[in-house]
Amino acid sequence: MGRVKYRFNTKSLAVEQVRETLWDKAKTLLQYVLAGMVFSVVVLVIGFTFFDSPKERMLRREIEQFRLQYEIINDRLNVLSTVLEDIEDRDDHIYRVIFEADPIPRSIRDAAFGGTDRYAHLSGFQNSELISTTLRRIDQLARQLYIQSTSYDEVFEMALNKADMLASIPAIVPLAKGSERLMSGYGMRIHPIYKTLRMHTGVDFTAPTGTPIYSTGNGMVVRAERNNHGYGLMVVIDHGYGYQTLYAHMNEISVRPGQEVQRGEVIGKVGNTGTSTAPHLHYEVTRNGRNVNPVHYFYSDLTPEEFEIIVERASRVNQSLS
Repeated sequence: MGRVKYRFNTKSLAVEQVRETLWDKAKTLLQYVLAGMVFSVVVLVIGFTFFDSPKERMLRREIEQFRLQYEIINDRLNVLSTVLEDIEDRDDHIYRVIFEADPIPRSIRDAAFGGTDRYAHLSGFQNSELISTTLRRIDQLARQLYIQSTSYDEVFEMALNKADMLASIPAIVPLAKGSERLMSGYGMRIHPIYKTLRMHTGVDFTAPTGTPIYSTGNGMVVRAERNNHGYGLMVVIDHGYGYQTLYAHMNEISVRPGQEVQRGEVIGKVGNTGTSTAPHLHYEVTRNGRNVNPVHYFYSDLTPEEFEIIVERASRVNQSLS
């Protein structure tokens, strides 16, 4: 039986029994329910804020394990990157040097990814930076390995063609007994007509008119003509592998465009045509479209002593013959 409640009536100055209606009881019950709900919410907020549930603790352990695994992967990627850098260094400075190939530019080897952010879908998470950095390194390493594989394919192809390449690259003096005939070398030289320092893109060999001129490597004649810009009668031979040689101021041409020639084959005779002050041969070597010092390609038929003489003469800053 519930407790009986009383109240003092100020009008009648009497104590009267309080008779609760159904609505009063409902309001009282509702107050208890609301108080309980508020208390429950406060307890839940405190619990979820300061204490982990068993499931949350399990998820946190899994996240920590994943983070540890990502760190281990990054450590392994560091080792793989170091190994790949060593392979790239040997490729650029040993293998490609042996086969007279240019090293692969660093900008290509770094294999940077451009364009839109391909890892944008990974942003917004607690470990987004760790995940995106790891995937970026994996993608870059895969790209670098592909570039290195392609480089080795090129080196393998060059190895198969090694004999042909060695026979084609310019390697001899274009005149018989040429070491003592070299008069002017590659570099800034005094122009014979204008008497000013100008870039001399080849070397000049003095020789009597009619002296035979030899091809310095196997190749194909691409030009055999009279040049109107100072070279006079000239021959250009394409040796492949990025090399071409030019022979100018000739008195006579013995080859024609499209003809294949061998190293040591006579292609013409020394003359005094074009802008020339005396009978001589002007000889140039280009590699990948750029002039290089021909003296570096006289190593095949000279003794060390003769090579030293020709290098010393080529280094003198004197007047060129053309």
